[in-house]
Amino acid sequence: MKKEGNIKISSENMMPIIKKWLYSDKDIFLREIVANGIDAITKFKKLAGLGEAQESGEEYCIKISVDKKAKTLTVEDNGIGMTETEVENYITQIAFSGASDFLAKYEKAGGDGIIGHFGLGFYSAYMVSENVEIFTKSYKDEPAVHWESDGNAVYSIEECDRKERGTKIVMHISAEEKEFLDEGNIKNLVRKYCSFMPYNVYVSYKGGGKDEPLNSTQPLYMKNPKDCTEDDYKKFYRDTFMDYNEPIFWVHLNMDYPFNLKGILYFPKVRSKVELERGKVKLYCNQVFIADNIKEVIPEFLMLLNGVIDCPDIPLNVSRSFLQNDREVKKISKHITKKVADKLGSLFKTDREKFEICWEDTSNFIKFGCIKEEDFYDKVKDIIIYKDINGKFISFKELIGEEEIKEPKTIYYASDELQQAQYIKMFKDAGLNAILCDTFIDPHFLSFIEYKTPDKLKFKRIDADVDGALKDGEGAEDTVLADIFKNAIGDDKLTVKFEQLKSAVPAIIITDEYMRRYTEMGQIYGMSGGDLARTMIVNTASPVISGIKDLDEERQKFVANYVYSLALLSFKKLDAEELDKFVSGNLKLLENYMK
Repeated sequence: MKKEGNIKISSENMMPIIKKWLYSDKDIFLREIVANGIDAITKFKKLAGLGEAQESGEEYCIKISVDKKAKTLTVEDNGIGMTETEVENYITQIAFSGASDFLAKYEKAGGDGIIGHFGLGFYSAYMVSENVEIFTKSYKDEPAVHWESDGNAVYSIEECDRKERGTKIVMHISAEEKEFLDEGNIKNLVRKYCSFMPYNVYVSYKGGGKDEPLNSTQPLYMKNPKDCTEDDYKKFYRDTFMDYNEPIFWVHLNMDYPFNLKGILYFPKVRSKVELERGKVKLYCNQVFIADNIKEVIPEFLMLLNGVIDCPDIPLNVSRSFLQNDREVKKISKHITKKVADKLGSLFKTDREKFEICWEDTSNFIKFGCIKEEDFYDKVKDIIIYKDINGKFISFKELIGEEEIKEPKTIYYASDELQQAQYIKMFKDAGLNAILCDTFIDPHFLSFIEYKTPDKLKFKRIDADVDGALKDGEGAEDTVLADIFKNAIGDDKLTVKFEQLKSAVPAIIITDEYMRRYTEMGQIYGMSGGDLARTMIVNTASPVISGIKDLDEERQKFVANYVYSLALLSFKKLDAEELDKFVSGNLKLLENYMK
């Protein structure tokens, strides 16, 4: 016989789950308890503003005290407090949020600044406590209440003699969590989770008195940008991120419509050209710390920056640490991207000199952002710049020029000024130009730009081709010389061509832009470059080349291999076998020289 009924949830079964799984990090309990106190104060101030409660002029604050002997951690606020009925409703009924009830009642008056929409925050205390007590007195003229439970679904509630309005949470810390009875540890947690809470947060030991507040109630990002100085921004950066390298510049986010968003994103100095160092973007909701680098709000490429984002409109789930899937979140993410792109564009247009000075520190970030975010690329594509071999910066837009082009324009580049110095000199002597692309992301980025602008740009490394301006007449094909190189090198896929260059050096150039790029990309992603064909251009203006046919067969083989190894050094990194040959060749030269 078919039966229907309501699913019943036993609190005896829920409490162990809450204790173990409610939060990924146990120390978040302190944030939750303090945030509840912040909410209580905000609620009371709202009521006072409406004339429904009477303020007494005291400082609104949160007091945290540690009693190691009694093994208790206490968090006390002087907010709205609770009546016995409210304790029954908001504490004993798990997941029934007092904030949502308050907001519903005072919806027309506005509920700005209320954080706790979740109803589970209080129970995070049981992640570290074997017993929790509540002492609370409402702003209403009703008796104070004492509530207590050991977290096993049984509680007691009775009147108590508390005189002051507000709530005191006393957590009896369990033996295995004694680290939360260490004053230094608690202060560090307050700095981590409560740095910018809107009311002062104090920490003291039993009998130790009240210390200075550990938080800043008016953090810089909450202020209007016009009220902030350069020194203010730098100090906030040092204090927040403990980085004593000054940021190169920053973006102050400050908007109220269509959603509330405030924050500061800092562009840090880059310590290395060979990697993208992950930064730390702290996400807050009404000045309560949520988490670092939440990818739904902070686009991946912006996580290379350091910064603070505060957005009260983000839809959080029960643990405050994760976002619900919401279209508004995507809008926030897109807006942050737009503001960063606008800042870069504005700096490029209004202070090109500063933009160029900052380029070395921002270029990898901008290139990575272009690859990862289509919208970002569209906004910054005209301000991407490269330094040329003459030391001047030039943008892709300036490289292309304003005139209409019928076929893609070839842009030459150097990936290593020292290694390719010979080729750079050849280009300069011939009146040619090239750009410097010397960061690890450039091979991928150049391919990306070619993909985005197939009818406008293509790139070749400075040693990947022989431009007409570098030639000094046509080099005559020489089958004998070609056979000498092929036999000496032993590579069936090697194509040998001859050109007479204006310079006697280099003797040989290895050319194949796409094979070389394929090899470089393989190295980045840990893949083999494969056994691909190579083209070798022999410079007939070189005395080494012109004299090679006069040598005996053994010396022909040695010289051919040696100049080929020199060409490979410029083309790519030598593999183990090639490097062994090159070192052996050098040693042999030394031996002959010393005879």
